[in-house]
Amino acid sequence: MRRKDREVTDFNEIIKIIDECDIIRIGLSDGDFPYIVPLNFAYTVNGGQICFYVHGAMAGRKYTLMNKNLKCSFEMDIPIKMECIYEKKDVTMRYKCVMGTADITFLDGEEKQAAIDDIIMARYEQTRSFEYNKAAVARTAVAKLAVREITAKVNPVSGGAD
Repeated sequence: MRRKDREVTDFNEIIKIIDECDIIRIGLSDGDFPYIVPLNFAYTVNGGQICFYVHGAMAGRKYTLMNKNLKCSFEMDIPIKMECIYEKKDVTMRYKCVMGTADITFLDGEEKQAAIDDIIMARYEQTRSFEYNKAAVARTAVAKLAVREITAKVNPVSGGAD
């Protein structure tokens, strides 16, 4: 990382950034060009291991590429604000971001159902007790992304406040 002054190395601080994010973008290998797709996600932390959980149709480009190569990169960010620094005649974007690589595993059976109910649906207050169509689970892919490498970076608002 070029800007070591912006690097976040504290694991708990990285988790706080992840918790603020609603979208994860995953990068998948697709020949000459990567394929990047934004997804809703949920996550778990167990003994220092972060796992993201994503879901979607069991068909299409994302599903095909995930099955073809069970590895991905990921990125999530929180844009805070654009700031003009008049005394330096400079402009900077204030942000928080997390990025890394992960191994993909598709879940099935009871493990898939538990991931939907206990992790994905449990992430947001409005979905915790929502009675969704359970018949849709059979045609829904649920992937667990086990993080291999993770980095985080913050360009804080002047004065150190968020």
